[in-house]
Amino acid sequence: MKKGSYWQRRQDSVTPEAVFRQRRQIVQALGLSAIGASVPLGVQAGLLDWLGKAPETAPRAPLHYQGSQRYGIEDALTPEDKVISHNNFYEFGTGKTDPLHYAQEFKTEPWQLVVDGEVDKPGSYSIAELINQYPLEERIYRMRCVEAWSMVIPWLGFPLSQLLEKAQPNSKARYVAFETLYDPEQMRGQRSGRVGGGINFPYVEGLRMDEAMHPLTILSLGLYGKTLPPQNGAPVRLVVPWKYGFKGIKSIVRIHLTEQQPPTTWNQLAPHEYGFYANVNPAVHHPRWSQASERRIGEGGLLSAKRIATEPFNGYGEFVADLYQGQDLRRDY
Repeated sequence: MKKGSYWQRRQDSVTPEAVFRQRRQIVQALGLSAIGASVPLGVQAGLLDWLGKAPETAPRAPLHYQGSQRYGIEDALTPEDKVISHNNFYEFGTGKTDPLHYAQEFKTEPWQLVVDGEVDKPGSYSIAELINQYPLEERIYRMRCVEAWSMVIPWLGFPLSQLLEKAQPNSKARYVAFETLYDPEQMRGQRSGRVGGGINFPYVEGLRMDEAMHPLTILSLGLYGKTLPPQNGAPVRLVVPWKYGFKGIKSIVRIHLTEQQPPTTWNQLAPHEYGFYANVNPAVHHPRWSQASERRIGEGGLLSAKRIATEPFNGYGEFVADLYQGQDLRRDY
């Protein structure tokens, strides 16, 4: 049996002809009649994603959690079907729906999360151990993508600080580095030639120690009352609500405490566009588009997304601004 190349999409993943013929109306409806440098490429690539038929998704188990916290944010939730169908997860492809299509067979059992580096008690934990040791709670957070769209998501997780405290960081621990699973057999985007832009996998991220220990920073194991879908970073991902979404590294296998500022994937790839800190800041624009406003995705998806003003620190300034007292946030973008 002849196996098609990765670029030979299945018939059921081809954009329907009626949708293709509507592309001019779609662009006009979004006010993008002249798509250019002012519109993020990731948004351009995802304009039609909302109109195709979504595949069946992998079943997800319910998760027990203790309570729900909003931290002053009263925004309406983004519908679950939009949250699980519009994702950046380049390990499965660059399109917004590529993770939905190509991650459904992703195996997350067995899984081990290693915590090591500048700690007195390194360890390795299964997902079951994390769930049993750390009570989960629901955190309803805004999620602001660097591409200028946003969602409001009810994550299930626990403060990262709890896991770090168990590892007992030593006096040299100034930063926390994170690493995504590297498995090209499962993650088609990690195979040579599948993803443009020169990303060096595995995906890596990092936080300063005080950011990692902040109570708003969580490790998420679920959303909408159930385990994380594979396209959203199963089985465990980072959520830092006052930073752009690319800081929320997915499918984490290692947390490494270090004395030196760790490399991060997008900062390595394009340091003039993506800083290490990546705090949401409407006054510091991406070189190719403004960050002053965002499209809040709701029931109608991106096509009817409401344009709203972006807030400093994504609206969490009262909780986190003191972390950066005296720091130049234009320089440390």
